[in-house]
Amino acid sequence: MTWNSTMSSGYSSLEDDSEEYFFTARTSFFRKPCGKVTDSKDVEKERELRTEFSREEIGQKIEQYNTMTKDLLKMTLAPTGVYTGFIKVQMDLRRPVTVRGAHRGSGGTVEGEAFYLPRGAINTLHISSKNTVKQVIMALLNKFTVTDNPAKYALYKRYQREEQVYVCKLADGEQPLFLRLVAGPDDDTLSFVLREQQTGEVMWDAFSIPELQNFLRILDKEEEEQRQTVVRRYEIYRQRLQEALREVRDPS
Repeated sequence: MTWNSTMSSGYSSLEDDSEEYFFTARTSFFRKPCGKVTDSKDVEKERELRTEFSREEIGQKIEQYNTMTKDLLKMTLAPTGVYTGFIKVQMDLRRPVTVRGAHRGSGGTVEGEAFYLPRGAINTLHISSKNTVKQVIMALLNKFTVTDNPAKYALYKRYQREEQVYVCKLADGEQPLFLRLVAGPDDDTLSFVLREQQTGEVMWDAFSIPELQNFLRILDKEEEEQRQTVVRRYEIYRQRLQEALREVRDPS
């Protein structure tokens, strides 16, 4: 597997029903309504419910997709029925990641280093229709030499419907390229985002002791930074109050 990309906007190659939660700018988390779609005229919802297409339908959709794309990132259908194409993933990681360091510890093992990935960076992956969400996450982590457990992260799909933006966590076995094909090439219709797992969803027993210790160090660092921010804020308030008191006592 080869990677030829930059951190800010990369290109990479990667070939070879749980409950869904949404949040929007207007509401907090809520469950996706369950049940069969009854409105036969709602083509968008009916299209999302379909998870399989015939080879002929796939070929037609790929042809339509390629005529609509504006950035030359086209899809290709192989004689075997497997198709390849590109997806763009936005990095939205709020916490530092552990990357493979250049220094070795006393035991000869390579020491990890905490590093903040630039938020909002877009990375382009070349994948096949067989690649799953889990494989895409691992590819993104490998690209940046991140040594953290992939279980810490999740891939989300973000889409817009009726002027409302939804964000939905994807299951590990879902196939992002299929979702891209069905939605079309417009990123406003569908885009992918890599984020940390929600705290309540993290399987802590899947992590090693060094990983947990590193996570605690990161939390301690963030706690100290927040404490210093609060202290500085109240120091400014105190100075302003003292200046106001001096002006009242000595109006001249």
